[in-house]
Amino acid sequence: QVQLVESGGGLVQAGGSLRLSCAASGLTFSTYTLVWFRQAPGKERVFVSGIRLSGNPYYTDSVKGRFTISRDNAKSTVYLQMNSLKPEDTAVYYCAARSGSFYSTESRSYNYWGQGTQVTVSS
Repeated sequence: QVQLVESGGGLVQAGGSLRLSCAASGLTFSTYTLVWFRQAPGKERVFVSGIRLSGNPYYTDSVKGRFTISRDNAKSTVYLQMNSLKPEDTAVYYCAARSGSFYSTESRSYNYWGQGTQVTVSS
């Protein structure tokens, strides 16, 4: 079965960096669009970044210039490099996947989800 396993979260001071990883198994990774969402306490899950089959990335406005998404098809892994972190970036970060190449910032568009990794940014 399909599994997505996130790692790399933790506690960091404002201005610091973290690199999240999401390792996939049970799917043909190169044929899937991969995305990152996040969910802060008491708030809904929201889109952060995505990467198409071609490797073209897209981002929500609040993270442009600070976050970089990438994928390694040989390792079946998608990454989210997060720089210049702010307290408002604090959330549980989830990776998700869907077959094919498309653009969507809606969580309902994605079939498969990881369990999430906590990112906490202190001020």
